[in-house]
Amino acid sequence: MTTQRTSRRRAAAGAALVVAALVSTAACGGGGGKDDGGGDGKAAGFNAGIGKVASPSDKEGGELKFIGTQDADSWDPQRGYYGFMWDFARYYTRTLVTAKAAPGPESTTVVPDMATDTGKISDDKKTYTFTLRPGLTWEDGQPITAQHIKYGIERTWATDKISGGPTWLMQVLDPDKEYKGPYKDQSKDKLGLKAIETPDEKTIVFKLPKPNGDFLQMLALPAAAPVRPDKDTAERYGLKPFSSGPYKFVSYGPNKGLELVRNDKWDKASDPVRKALPDKISLTLITNAEDMDSRLLAGDYDLDINATGMGSAGRQKALKAHKGNVDNPQTGFIRYAAFPKTVAPFDNEHCRKAVIYGADHTSLQTARGGPQAGGDIGLSMLPPAVVGFDESYDPYKLKQGKPDIAKAKEELKACGKPNGFSTTIAVRNNKLAEVATAESLQASLKAIGIEAQIDKYDGAQSTGIIGSPQNVKAKNYGIIIMGWGADFASGQGFLQPIADGRFIQQSGNQNYPELNDPAINKLFDDAIAEIDPAKAGKIFQEANKKVMEGAWYLPFTYEKNIIWRSSRLTNVYTADAWNGRYDYASLGVVK
Repeated sequence: MTTQRTSRRRAAAGAALVVAALVSTAACGGGGGKDDGGGDGKAAGFNAGIGKVASPSDKEGGELKFIGTQDADSWDPQRGYYGFMWDFARYYTRTLVTAKAAPGPESTTVVPDMATDTGKISDDKKTYTFTLRPGLTWEDGQPITAQHIKYGIERTWATDKISGGPTWLMQVLDPDKEYKGPYKDQSKDKLGLKAIETPDEKTIVFKLPKPNGDFLQMLALPAAAPVRPDKDTAERYGLKPFSSGPYKFVSYGPNKGLELVRNDKWDKASDPVRKALPDKISLTLITNAEDMDSRLLAGDYDLDINATGMGSAGRQKALKAHKGNVDNPQTGFIRYAAFPKTVAPFDNEHCRKAVIYGADHTSLQTARGGPQAGGDIGLSMLPPAVVGFDESYDPYKLKQGKPDIAKAKEELKACGKPNGFSTTIAVRNNKLAEVATAESLQASLKAIGIEAQIDKYDGAQSTGIIGSPQNVKAKNYGIIIMGWGADFASGQGFLQPIADGRFIQQSGNQNYPELNDPAINKLFDDAIAEIDPAKAGKIFQEANKKVMEGAWYLPFTYEKNIIWRSSRLTNVYTADAWNGRYDYASLGVVK
């Protein structure tokens, strides 16, 4: 298997700058923007979009105005891997199934989109058969067929031309990578992938080599969207994707912005998910994050497409004077430290535990921005948004916040380093909150005799620096500070890429501890083969416990951030399926 890149994770890179403390603000719902209330151009209240729908409305019309400081890696459905791109892509792409249009954890439920249901699954759980709904059309009015869906999925295999997107479907359907993609396909119709059959234009059949309980989650990713062969421009497709959804591209300038308008060939009767309320959707891209926050506060734009959280100055202004316009969702990310076993003395479990006990967890939380902008103290390596999370599981009693000096010294003695040791903390130089956590950890470890120097490396080169086990060992990186979030809310989507030994790579590695425990690997296999999400979640939690018992990671925070919604927005809610972002496809505006 190949690891899933920091992926959408890169989309949320840099979420919360460092602050010493958050401004004390008015009570929930008070001080809300221009005025309070909701549904008629008024601020809906603090956290009004969490766990419920803020300002519900079915009114159509108007322009929905996004702003951002980061363009998508690609707007090509098979190439895009930034989380905000996946959310935004539902405007112009459709898939057989998709995330439910609902707040919070309910959004992780997979529901039918282009398909009439969530598939007929064979008794051996290896064959999925879907029938397409009537009325599915492209932006030129031609029908969307099962063959178009298969062709779109096949493009994932063409890594020599359109690399960058998630490879889950390739891993599951063709683990030996026998297929080479449609551009090298010698068959007449370029539909040579054997694992997918299209007996007619309305039927598509997937044949898995072995069961995978998250297969529907994978089919809900934009990588499973249809692409029509005669409209496929390969590397240039992301400049103007051909729409299968309710909106179509009018213009796009890389790092400048884009504009979508209604796709008049889209049939609302064929789409049970998307509200398609605005007449127009625009995105303006700028480079200055503080300027972006100022424009949001001024009412020039409706929301930040990147949703990485307001900066320190903007956040304080928003919480003080416009609290009714902000939400404070969990992002589904964990910010953490990893301990590579190839770097002594972290090959010793007790030395790893000494760091966990010696860390000041409240200080680490403060370095991330505090409880609101940084998140709750992390207790293990499964975040609350992932099925299997157990809020009572706190094996190192991290929730108490303070370091346990006595325990730390016991572990140092057990690992043969009673007087401590020296090591190096690796941290990205362009992530201020990460540097702050490195400094916090450095200070607390000094109190137990561990001398840690900090190496601030080029954050743009993470893949070849901390993603190279050989380089990690050569640089003596005993502690690596990073963050991770799931491609989909399961242990397979979150924990497996960072804890399964079969995911270790020589470049682009994400399993920084190089953890390769056959017992943990088997738990992943058992959980993945389980179709029932609840049963699978319990198995993934067992894997999580083994990871924590081995002290391979020190979780800092279950990340949260402060995000802005203008008073014009309707149908606003954060969704776990979109890493705590708003469900963009449901949004409307008051004209």
